[in-house]
Amino acid sequence: MSPVDLSKLSKFYKKTKSEKIDSLLQAGVISKEDATLLSENGLELPDEIAGNMIENQIGRYSLPYGVAFHFLIDGKDYAVPMAMEEPSVVAAASFAAKIIREAGGFRTSLTDRRMIGQVALKSVPDVQKAIQNIEQHTEEVLSRANEAHPSIVKRGGGAREVHVRLLEADTIEDTPEFLVVHLHIETLEAMGANIVNTMMEGIAPYLEELTGGTALMRILSNYATECLATAECRIPTRLLKHGSFTGEEVRDRMIEAGHFAWADPYRAVTHNKGIMNGVDAVVLASGNDWRAIEAGAHAYAAKSGQYRALSRWKKGENGELVGTLTLPLPVGAVGGSIGIHPAAQFTKRLLGYESAAELERIIVSVGLAQNFAAMRALVTEGIQKGHMGLQARSLAISAGAKGADIDKVVNQLKEAPNMNLATAKDILENLEN
Repeated sequence: MSPVDLSKLSKFYKKTKSEKIDSLLQAGVISKEDATLLSENGLELPDEIAGNMIENQIGRYSLPYGVAFHFLIDGKDYAVPMAMEEPSVVAAASFAAKIIREAGGFRTSLTDRRMIGQVALKSVPDVQKAIQNIEQHTEEVLSRANEAHPSIVKRGGGAREVHVRLLEADTIEDTPEFLVVHLHIETLEAMGANIVNTMMEGIAPYLEELTGGTALMRILSNYATECLATAECRIPTRLLKHGSFTGEEVRDRMIEAGHFAWADPYRAVTHNKGIMNGVDAVVLASGNDWRAIEAGAHAYAAKSGQYRALSRWKKGENGELVGTLTLPLPVGAVGGSIGIHPAAQFTKRLLGYESAAELERIIVSVGLAQNFAAMRALVTEGIQKGHMGLQARSLAISAGAKGADIDKVVNQLKEAPNMNLATAKDILENLEN
């Protein structure tokens, strides 16, 4: 996308919906056609499409779709769409991205984009001989896998490596022995679930011949350890000062909070949930499978045998705060709902990403921004100040406030001794009377 004119987006959160759309247009974030689409609620999923996406469809469940600004990733500007229901997340992402932008932005790196398929074999009579046979016939296994899905091979992808794992029997848990064959597959711009599953089914009979075992199942793994994305930010202490806290104090407290999340699973779960607030919102907006990303991320957090923080924070060589986040991100730029859901199609135009790899870079950066914002708040004034302000708006709406009355109820709720639904209803009743 062209450079964003951030001056046109000043006080964006205070604008009406139509004013926000016009600001995005004036800033060069969206086209005239997409401005019209947004004005006409063109992101809604039509019933005719929804009815063909799932079984027994009886309605559509909508989520707010927002946009976070200030993201500078590998020297490129992005306005990042986020679909979610939780307040403060979009604002926190924008706030963090603004600080990190001033520090030079995010830098990212990727491993090769390879998905993993598994064939689980049971009742293998001679495991060592079976492993030897597979290793001796690796090229034939790869050839049969690629023959099962020739179209991906024609486009430059396909099966690349074969790995064998032995899962030993566990007499305590009464678990039998499994010989598991992994196939590493380049699926190019697709997430590739159908490609992987087709290949695994294609090689299963041959693996049974090689091992004398029985294929229990053949399917992809959502634990995509061969498709990792890493984001890094380096923030000088002058940008970290907050309230009565010096920049050095904020840096040190964030590093200590990172150590706490690394050491304690109870904290790590909430720490990582904050990261996934941003990750899931972008994955969902892009039309990708957020459940697969969640499952893979949490498995990656436990790769050491203990569930730990996904991000790391440390002091840099020049005293700056250095943050890194690595995630398995098997997302696609084509396939699934990406090509049929109006919101996913709009997301692709808004982000302007040209490949699945670029989308990975964006998502992992948003996750790191979200983590920075949450940790900075937690080690300084706490998170309730921001959360309760947004909670007041939800309470006002739940009490029945509409239009201009929402802001009136919110303002009085913030001053009330008890911020709850009963208080919101009392305030609204007084306003109406």
